[in-house]
Amino acid sequence: MQSDNVYRLILASASPARRALLTGAGIDAEIIVSGVDESVVEAEDAYTLSLALARMKARTVAAELPADPGALVLGCDSVLAFEGEIFGKPADAREAAQRWMAMRGKSGVLHTGHHLTGLVSGRQAEAVGTTVVHFADVTDAEIEAYVASGEPLQVAGAFTLDGRGGAFVERIEGDPGNVIGLSLPLLRTLLAEMDVPITALWRN
Repeated sequence: MQSDNVYRLILASASPARRALLTGAGIDAEIIVSGVDESVVEAEDAYTLSLALARMKARTVAAELPADPGALVLGCDSVLAFEGEIFGKPADAREAAQRWMAMRGKSGVLHTGHHLTGLVSGRQAEAVGTTVVHFADVTDAEIEAYVASGEPLQVAGAFTLDGRGGAFVERIEGDPGNVIGLSLPLLRTLLAEMDVPITALWRN
């Protein structure tokens, strides 16, 4: 592995939660928001959609950057699969409340697509992290208060694990970081596929 090279990670996402995960892991990622129109991407299932969106975000940002052999662009996107439906971010408060009415006391599968592109090498690696989420049987009043907080309107599936919504998730099966928006173990694996040790991205 080329551990002596100088690498920089560029996160093609506006998500403060993803940035916080990387920062906590010793990685100071640069943030460049892709600005892609997610509505133009269609897929038959949440797994495929999450990866397609992650790929589009990473490649869009990579195409706009000047050549740098040490630059790696990471795109991520999370989508919830629930009873045959695909749940991205809710359109409005009404939809968020309706989702929670349906999800409470049940479980869904959160898919987060990860796509990594080397700016100069052109090498790419991608995978989807999958985590089962078991929702608490929350009350109507709790749903109303949660939706009124605005938090569920900003995230896939209308819930968070690292915010107020964490109280409404009884348990998960899989990597918690994946639910928050980025799986660090999966990122390590993708970096290794490109011959980059994750330790090469740690801040000094």
